[in-house]
Amino acid sequence: MKLYEKILNKQEKISVIGLGYVGMPIAVEFAKKVEVVGFDLNRNKIELYKSGIDLTNEVGNEAIKETRVEFTFDETKIRTAKFHIVAVPTPINSDKTPDLSPVEGASTIVGRNLTKGSIVVYESTVYPGVTEDICIPILEKESGLKCGVDFKIGYSPERINPGDKIHTLKKITKIVSGMDYESLEEIARVYELVIEAGVHKASSIKVAEAAKVAENSQRDINIAFMNELSMVFDRMNIDTNDVVEAMNTKWNALKFYPGLVGGHCIGVDPYYFVYEAEKLGYHSQIILSGRKINDGMGEFVANAIIKKLILANKVVKQAKVVILGITFKENCPDTRNSKIDDIIKKLNEYGIEPIVVDPRASAKDAKNEYGVDLVDLKNVKNADCLVFAVAHDEFNNMNWEQIDGLFGDFDNSEKVIIDVKGILSRVEIEKKGYSYWRL
Repeated sequence: MKLYEKILNKQEKISVIGLGYVGMPIAVEFAKKVEVVGFDLNRNKIELYKSGIDLTNEVGNEAIKETRVEFTFDETKIRTAKFHIVAVPTPINSDKTPDLSPVEGASTIVGRNLTKGSIVVYESTVYPGVTEDICIPILEKESGLKCGVDFKIGYSPERINPGDKIHTLKKITKIVSGMDYESLEEIARVYELVIEAGVHKASSIKVAEAAKVAENSQRDINIAFMNELSMVFDRMNIDTNDVVEAMNTKWNALKFYPGLVGGHCIGVDPYYFVYEAEKLGYHSQIILSGRKINDGMGEFVANAIIKKLILANKVVKQAKVVILGITFKENCPDTRNSKIDDIIKKLNEYGIEPIVVDPRASAKDAKNEYGVDLVDLKNVKNADCLVFAVAHDEFNNMNWEQIDGLFGDFDNSEKVIIDVKGILSRVEIEKKGYSYWRL
């Protein structure tokens, strides 16, 4: 009997190692069909899941309460499974080189608990070659087993879009790959249990690894192009959103918009690709240029804030600036690699300590990662400048009475609104006489 059939018949289990924004939804979805062990080193996270709290806000508290996932921080529970999915983060170091310590650590843990006949599938974003050249040796060393003989390996890049309730796990085509035909077929069949959109069988593990970094690098470059345009249009006194709206009337327009590029994927993955390319003697021309532009957008926005404050006759060091949002994207609690921090740091250079509001973010995460103490929106008043930095629904749905209530009692021409995401109506703002700027 094949491993897939044993899993389907609940004779064998699936384990998911790493229960964050990627691993937890996968574990919950598989648990609707088969037996699942969900492992994470973070004991606090495990306890929250056990108590029915979805700290990622990806599937919701009800789904966590109802799931049959066996949540655990005891690594020996992994031994009860035969199909292992590794979904740990792969960040970058301060010098922009890949930090593979999480995936290496996860490989060590899985290796210590690996049994014969198992399949290990990595979902963590890596550059081509990591699964076979780095992960396999660790698994073999820790387990004493031989890859290809005692266990098989595969790679299936995560493509979840955090906070997106439309393009969910089940609705995104899953790229799968295996070390040989047999493992590829088994891996594909297992994922087909939960992926309604179907799977794409990549020709090799390296192809699947490359596809992930390539698709995110492509998106990063396209956003960088729009960001560069926005910087030029700003000098030309042309509204970028108006240009994009006109441009998008053509059928083959790509519909990208300028913005801050953070998070654990698009702002990170290109560096993985560039790192491996440079090891092979090729220096990136386009990808690094795009990264440079996108990494500089926080400073560009901060400088626009300072300029508008000066034009509104504000004393910059005394200005009360309120930043609405600190997560890396809208309707998501994830604060990792948020470029809002770049805005804050640049404002600090001008003597401004901005007030930061974010109803979605964890106050603990904001403090630990960026040293920011989040403030409740209802406690904000007498602002000189509002920075709509993240398009959370809570900010999108604010009416003009609510917005105006956050400012001090002075003329509208002295009230500065910075609209990073372009969520407000420029026509309405200009009618009201506010000092307005958007990316």
